[in-house]
Amino acid sequence: MKNKLFQVTQRLQRGFTLIELMVVLLIIGVLAALIVPNVLDRADDARVTAAKTDVTNLMQALKLYKLDNQRYPTAEQGLQALLVKPTVAPVPNNWKTYLDQLPKDPWGSPYVYLNPGIKGEVDVMSYGADGQPGGEGKSADVGSWQP
Repeated sequence: MKNKLFQVTQRLQRGFTLIELMVVLLIIGVLAALIVPNVLDRADDARVTAAKTDVTNLMQALKLYKLDNQRYPTAEQGLQALLVKPTVAPVPNNWKTYLDQLPKDPWGSPYVYLNPGIKGEVDVMSYGADGQPGGEGKSADVGSWQP
């Protein structure tokens, strides 16, 4: 009985072989190679979604500005006119605060405001990850003309 207990204890203390450890590490490596690219793509998708949400919110604030003042801010007044009453002509008569702060796009750049716009009466856009007009994928522009 004592001898059997000694054999069982000795078998439990033996541990893993090098081959077993290598197989486990290989499996973990394969799983990581399959999962990590999917997770990184999700981060890019989230940034694009956040930019679209910001653009929509900025367009809503601009529409309120237009309702109150019968015009959009000029290109010179820019999006800053949503925070601070413009002093450059045309000075709005019924100005209110339309935003608490101007957001930066998810890539850390300011949003671009065009009046007159290229795609609409006014355009608000982010140049995407590369910060340059145009581009594809995560570097594509995100603008107020997009659904």
